[in-house]
Amino acid sequence: MKTAVIVFPGSNCDRDAQVALRHASGHEPAMVWHKDGTIPADTDLVMVPGGFSYGDYLRCGAVAANSPVISQLHAHAERGGYILGVCNGFQILCETGLLPGALMRNLSLDFVCKPQKLKIETTNSAFTSAYGGAAEVTIPIAHHDGNYVADNATLDQLESEGRVAFRYVGNPNGSARDIAGVISKNGRVLGMMPHPERAIGGHEGGTDGVAMFESLMAAA
Repeated sequence: MKTAVIVFPGSNCDRDAQVALRHASGHEPAMVWHKDGTIPADTDLVMVPGGFSYGDYLRCGAVAANSPVISQLHAHAERGGYILGVCNGFQILCETGLLPGALMRNLSLDFVCKPQKLKIETTNSAFTSAYGGAAEVTIPIAHHDGNYVADNATLDQLESEGRVAFRYVGNPNGSARDIAGVISKNGRVLGMMPHPERAIGGHEGGTDGVAMFESLMAAA
């Protein structure tokens, strides 16, 4: 499986993403600079990492969503490639329209950083199939703007189409219907606030992120 990581000014989880993808695929991911880099045409999975792209000016992810590389990201999605957006990456995917909804300030107005228990809502996806019978996992979170919002019609559609991937157990940020991650209509784009790339080796406090990358390797 060939992978790539998009790097923006202010990204701070790009190296974590690089390590996770290298570990999962056995290959070195392409590190694509947002302004003048190119997503290789044969890439299977693009990861949009967490951080504070452009210092979170305007809205989180809003400036990054207008970066030159975004047209390539849309093209990758249109040809059937997989995209995983984590934390700031989730915010960017919503700002680009690749996923519905938006991420707003945490209801508490506090930055939250802790291991977070999640309920797995579906294993019928390219991102979650390897979780098998697991009902819950623990994945780290670290965000100030993780409150997922969408209108009721969009939320109902996500629910009815099985596109809610994860829900929070004990909602840390006020997200609508406890949603922690959503999948695109074609099933090839996932955005989530928790960081699976920070739960792959045990030294971070767990390995519950491994199955996500195993799922993607199997799908590809």
